[in-house]
Amino acid sequence: MTIIKNTIEMLESKLPPEGVTRAKKKAEQTLFTIRLKELRKQLHLRQVDVTSFTQSAFSKLEKRSDMKISTLIEYLKSMGCDLEIKVYPKEKREGAPEEFILLKT
Repeated sequence: MTIIKNTIEMLESKLPPEGVTRAKKKAEQTLFTIRLKELRKQLHLRQVDVTSFTQSAFSKLEKRSDMKISTLIEYLKSMGCDLEIKVYPKEKREGAPEEFILLKT
């Protein structure tokens, strides 16, 4: 893991800051699509098993790197899941919660 971390740090040092930001955003989007597919697989569901979407619509959804929260909720509900979005402040402030549930379906 240290080798990977050192390699990433070396690559980041050669890119301009906006290039690093773009690369990190693209990586997060890619991880999102991988996680969606992995969730469905862990639930032992095939795309054709979920009747709320056609198989082709399901496939397109799982390839999207950016989607509306309402679409994500519909996707998850179609697989028998709920969604909870928590907010975590970056900095601790006196009297502020450590986490706040923004949305719970």
